[in-house]
Amino acid sequence: MKLYLDEDLSPRVVMLLRERGLDATGAHEVGQVGRSDLEQLRYGGREGRCLVTRNVADFLELVRQLINRQESHGGIILIPASFRGDEFAILADAIAGCAAAYPEGLADQILFLKRPAP
Repeated sequence: MKLYLDEDLSPRVVMLLRERGLDATGAHEVGQVGRSDLEQLRYGGREGRCLVTRNVADFLELVRQLINRQESHGGIILIPASFRGDEFAILADAIAGCAAAYPEGLADQILFLKRPAP
């Protein structure tokens, strides 16, 4: 699975994912900061990447709109509020686990990331 992290995630998470052997990039690296949610999702899709975001409510609404328009996307991993923004390693481990479970990606699918048990 190729990953594209939304601007609401730290570039440190991208670095940690790469250290875990994953193909990851982020909005900060590719000049997509400040773009709309739809533009972020379309960028990920064009690049064959699953979008990873903490912006759960907005992306759920966006997906509803895409379904109504029968528009495809590259997949979305939604990070719930149970993950703190500064838990970089825990977040990277959980995303890596998701990538391992879905090596072919999540095209046109949405996944809520589960916080690992302590």
